[in-house]
Amino acid sequence: MIGILTEGGEKGFAVPQLVEAAERRNIKIVLIPMRKLILGVSANFPATFENINLLDLDALIFRGFNLGSLEQVILRMDALHRLERLGMKVYNPPSAIEKASDKFYASALLEEAGLPTPRCFVTEDAFEALKVFKEIGDVVVKPLFGSQGKGITRATDIETASRIFNNLAFSNLVIYMQEFVPHGNRDIRAFTIGEEVVAAMYRVSDSWKTNVYQGAKPVACKLEAELEELSIKAAKVLGCEYAGVDILESPNGPTIIEVNSSATWKGLYQATKIPIADLLLDYILKKAKQ
Repeated sequence: MIGILTEGGEKGFAVPQLVEAAERRNIKIVLIPMRKLILGVSANFPATFENINLLDLDALIFRGFNLGSLEQVILRMDALHRLERLGMKVYNPPSAIEKASDKFYASALLEEAGLPTPRCFVTEDAFEALKVFKEIGDVVVKPLFGSQGKGITRATDIETASRIFNNLAFSNLVIYMQEFVPHGNRDIRAFTIGEEVVAAMYRVSDSWKTNVYQGAKPVACKLEAELEELSIKAAKVLGCEYAGVDILESPNGPTIIEVNSSATWKGLYQATKIPIADLLLDYILKKAKQ
């Protein structure tokens, strides 16, 4: 029996596909909405959902959660860490989720591992952010925690940068900026499972934003060995059992802009027809038996 920890049940694209893949294998799936999970400091009931002891599951697949309050985010990560400490096999592991979810943390780890990634900076002060902007001159400003291209904007002049930075600081948000890398309005999404890239696509856009959820078109591609190796290394640096690795083909060579530990695969499936849900579930079932 496999559990899928979700924000709100059988929604989106990935969860229904995982459910269908499990049904084809006669594997029982339990959908566990985050808000319904009960945690306890108890040997008998450390984590339950509708009278199911989560430690009775063979594995737990984490499919992400929407932004919540600080307390909610901390509690949800507490839950994953506690389950892992008690022997639950969680995919992705909680430590990988923490690393990949924090864009600055992830970029720093990639850079420390010697992998190519754009220069990025983070601060809470708008004036200090402007000092950095004057040095770089063209930046992409992103939420520190976020996905699907939401809340991303670009600053190429001092007036725009000042307005963005001041608005973020006024809202008590951090200012995270990544050096803009010319990329011909397309990037690469490589989907890794274990030691393999199982699918890859170009995301082709009419603008510098290349996220499928922001209108980019998914186009199947075959990665060269160098890019496959780079994608697998990036996922391993963050500890991901599976990941969506986003790569820009810059004038100076490939550079990794993000690693998504709860990557969906709607665009990849549309472009390649590769049964990623089946491949991922088979991988998790195999790991769960080890």
